[in-house]
Amino acid sequence: MTSKPGAPVSVIVGLGETGLSIAKYFARTGEAFKVVDSRENPPGLEQLQQLYPQADVELGEFKLATFLAARQLVVSPGVSLKTDAIAAARRAGVVITGDIDIFSKQVTAPIIAVTGSNGKSTVVAIVAEILRKAEVQFGLGGNLDGANFKPALDLLQEAAKEMYVLELSSFQLETTERLGAAIAVILNVSPDHMDRYANLDEYSKAKQRIFNGCKQVLVNRDDASGNPPLGLDLPIWSFGLGKPAGSETGIIDAAGQNYLATDSEKMVAVQDLKLVGQHNIANALAAMALTLAVGIDTKSIANAVRGFAGLPHRCQWVANINGIAFYNDSKGTNVGATMAAIEGLGQRLTGQIVLIAGGVGKDADFSMLVPVVKKWVKAVVLIGQDAKKIADQFDSDMQIEFASDMPQAVSSALRRAAKGDAVLLSPACASFDMFDNFQHRGQIFMNTVESMR
Repeated sequence: MTSKPGAPVSVIVGLGETGLSIAKYFARTGEAFKVVDSRENPPGLEQLQQLYPQADVELGEFKLATFLAARQLVVSPGVSLKTDAIAAARRAGVVITGDIDIFSKQVTAPIIAVTGSNGKSTVVAIVAEILRKAEVQFGLGGNLDGANFKPALDLLQEAAKEMYVLELSSFQLETTERLGAAIAVILNVSPDHMDRYANLDEYSKAKQRIFNGCKQVLVNRDDASGNPPLGLDLPIWSFGLGKPAGSETGIIDAAGQNYLATDSEKMVAVQDLKLVGQHNIANALAAMALTLAVGIDTKSIANAVRGFAGLPHRCQWVANINGIAFYNDSKGTNVGATMAAIEGLGQRLTGQIVLIAGGVGKDADFSMLVPVVKKWVKAVVLIGQDAKKIADQFDSDMQIEFASDMPQAVSSALRRAAKGDAVLLSPACASFDMFDNFQHRGQIFMNTVESMR
């Protein structure tokens, strides 16, 4: 960790959990490093100083001289590469990398790599459950949340694995040159993080980097937005809700019953799934294809998919109050996710949906919500910073109400709902205007609902 005076060091840009994991990795491997963060008191600072009291830390406004003198910049996902000092260092020829890039150069075991605007956490969780059923020793990391959160470099502290499963964000992929995955997929691309990207094409190109060096590709037959570049000469698998053929997973009808299947084998009856919604059926089909591509047996796949009950804060059933069901989809942090949640839930209801939405919109185009809301939603209760921006998309026919906090929103939604309806929290927005994160937002929603029983 120490270096000769004036010798170039690796500069970790952005602390937090990922930056701290990079520091730990460098400390283990003897790499001299410096940590810089534009915040005066970034998360992880106290732990860094406890672990490495001699660590060189530079806080506050980025100093271009620090970046230009670096051996390399290891940029945390939360820091944009468009930041002036980083962009200038890149133009000057300083190497820019990230934790996923470093990880991929250290492991030899196959990597299953998943990205997409929506569904990636669910797909990765199903893949992990399949590998457990198959008794494969695997490491799980990347852009996960909650109990599953583990920065990729922390996996290198564990015993060697037979396989790695990574959920990857566009931010992580920006600094990943050649992942070399055994199989990679972009599940879908819809507008998100438009406060960081100039347009949808730039966002999509960041995600396309998941295919760099990969051995096989999985594509979504029902959504071409995540297709790899033309001319990529690799084995291609696909998933979709139609009938499968060849290296595909899909839905087949046998004696009036639908099954998740390959072209040659019925694997799980749709009616036996614990997951809710067409989008989650698609997620299961994606996980099936990913694991088939790396040689997992169909029995393990079927058993895992049949038993998977979903993740917290993703269309999670909370309670039933006087015949009104409450669902927590706080992970619906962009328009595409909320559209999928509304559509999936609406198809199952005898009544209609009362939607609770709003928060930090990340410059999203909320007009895309209008058709699906008009089809399935009877009223919208809006909270947070961009509540008015969402409301402005609807005409006077839509019942809209504003709430100052979550308890008021839940109370308003309950008042507007009737027996057979559902109250759905699916904000289409980030949470950090009112909450610590989407988990905190979802927990407050669930606590409020429970208090009304």
